[in-house]
Amino acid sequence: MAELVYRPVIGLARALFKAWDLKIDCQGSEHIPREGGAVLVSNHISYLDFVFDGLAALPQKRLVRFMAKESVFRHRISGPLMRGMKHIPVDRKQGEAAYAHALDSLKSGEVVGVFPEATISESFTLKGFKSGAARLAQEANVPLVPMALWGTQRLWTKGHPRNFKRSHTPITIRVGEAIEASREQYAGAITRRLRERVQELLEAAQRAYPVRPKGAEDTWWMPAHLGGTAPTPEQVRAAQAH
Repeated sequence: MAELVYRPVIGLARALFKAWDLKIDCQGSEHIPREGGAVLVSNHISYLDFVFDGLAALPQKRLVRFMAKESVFRHRISGPLMRGMKHIPVDRKQGEAAYAHALDSLKSGEVVGVFPEATISESFTLKGFKSGAARLAQEANVPLVPMALWGTQRLWTKGHPRNFKRSHTPITIRVGEAIEASREQYAGAITRRLRERVQELLEAAQRAYPVRPKGAEDTWWMPAHLGGTAPTPEQVRAAQAH
């Protein structure tokens, strides 16, 4: 029943990508298993990341069930769609229910998408990872599939206006080899290895990105360590503390 909603949404997304003339470069989709459960783990720099992460799974004929904050499911437009596509609501005050829901999905052979940074990174660098993705993979006995996105922040991100014009914006997606989540290891150790791998993929996506800022007013989407004017992680933390 879920696919009656999911597949038309995919069609709509592809039509929008064409209308916006996005230049999507996706490599590594073959690392997403064609069958059985898996935890897809991505960096988080845009409100649209789940769309592009899901796009990367389509060559393997997989539909990803994303863990997303519960408020999205209460919205009058996005709510029915999210529920219809069998995405997983996360109430941060009652995380156990979302964890159990995700675990059931994995055990039934679904691919579950997780953003282990929990929130969008306003510095566009990789934040610390929560260990939930590793624990899910361990308990469900499924692999972790790391991936990274770059360029999505230019479309719609925290603190900046949406850019849905026909902008020819490049979007770079890199999917890495699966990581086994052995029950013999600590979830913290697996999480550290996972974050290192996502960092490597993020750097690869940034190196492959075909454009640079057009001028001084266009440097906002580049992280400070690459010469951009996005706030540093320290500046973001300082702003959040006030």
